[in-house]
Amino acid sequence: MVAGASFGLGALLGDGDLVWALGLGINLFALIAAIGAVSKPDDGDRVTRQARRWALNHPWKFALLPAGIATVLDYPVQLVLDGEGVFGSAFQSIWHGALVYLIAGILTVTMKGRARSSS
Repeated sequence: MVAGASFGLGALLGDGDLVWALGLGINLFALIAAIGAVSKPDDGDRVTRQARRWALNHPWKFALLPAGIATVLDYPVQLVLDGEGVFGSAFQSIWHGALVYLIAGILTVTMKGRARSSS
């Protein structure tokens, strides 16, 4: 939905970039999934609670998952639609994954503090 809105708005303004819009959608998908994974650490079954608590206690290790997902999903978009070649596409997708890693890590650290204060 975000990718479609971004591309549509860009097309209306005369500078629609499909690769950028798809990359934005992929990165936001990974970030929202990461936040949903660690929110409400006391809800769910025993295994879910343990996984959420582990993620909150190891935010930078946990942030590797959404970053990896964003990188893997962004690579074919960069390769096929942007035409930068194998190495240029890999660089772009790794760069986007690094941004997702940083943002997901910071948000998880923030949520860790909020989970402790609410307990």
